[in-house]
Amino acid sequence: MAGEAPLLGFGLPVSGAWATPETMRRVARRAEELGYASLWTFQRVLWPADGSLGPAHRSVLDPVVALAHVAGHTERIGLGTATICAPFTAPALLAKTMASLDVVTGGRLTVGLGIGWLPQEYAAAGVPLERRGARMEEYLRCLHALWTQDPVEFAGEFYTVPRSHLGPLPVQQPHPPVLLGGTADAALRRAGRLAQGWIGSSSHDLAGIGRDIETVRDGARSVGRDPSALRFLVRVVVDLRDVAAGPGRRPFQGSSGQVRDDLRALAAQGVTEVFVDLNLSPRVVGAGVDVAEATAYADRVLDELAPVAGESV
Repeated sequence: MAGEAPLLGFGLPVSGAWATPETMRRVARRAEELGYASLWTFQRVLWPADGSLGPAHRSVLDPVVALAHVAGHTERIGLGTATICAPFTAPALLAKTMASLDVVTGGRLTVGLGIGWLPQEYAAAGVPLERRGARMEEYLRCLHALWTQDPVEFAGEFYTVPRSHLGPLPVQQPHPPVLLGGTADAALRRAGRLAQGWIGSSSHDLAGIGRDIETVRDGARSVGRDPSALRFLVRVVVDLRDVAAGPGRRPFQGSSGQVRDDLRALAAQGVTEVFVDLNLSPRVVGAGVDVAEATAYADRVLDELAPVAGESV
């Protein structure tokens, strides 16, 4: 199948038994060698004792610490969070952390943010669940001010920054790209109005993702922004097989050729970037999975799906 393909990234090992410092370094180096565009982490603060979340969420490294660890072992590959729950951290603290990470990585950072949804995490963070949308709107404006104004001063309903200097400022100007997660129309439009793009979840209906991308673009148009400048990132969980899957196969299940066809299908709907996240794969982080077998499978996925310079996927 001919056609353009999105930029391809890879999920850094941050969940479960395979998320060791050695494996993170090895995956990061290998992904860079193979030409992957980026490495991604995600945040899970708590795993509720009621077992309402699957094994992939039980033990998850901090997303910024994991990126900082591999930053010193790579040189070119992009680094991103998909996502951090913004309301759990004051904007000034997040601005400082992300500016520092952008500096030490030489401007390789993309800041993926979400609004969060797990009540237990909201309770532990001391943040009310109510009015999450309004809080996120103000959060993004405060974050932008912190990165672009020197001195900065901000006074809102939820956040206040006294007249101050934030240093060092990010390497990327005016600031690192911000991508927003979310599925509701309001969240999609918010990404278009206030961010540099949108992140689709692994559970998103990929067949209809083009409609959501158009909603994000509509949000950009509503405030006079260029919708063609936006980035659209999707997380996919690959189930790579030795032979092509037959009728009834799921997206990103089957041979490497079928997976590459699925990547091109996403690009045709407007997706600009995809990252393969095996942190959510039952073949890597499922109950009772052998760590050596899981890591070998991840190595195989890295190699078989590697971007080929000058060719469509």
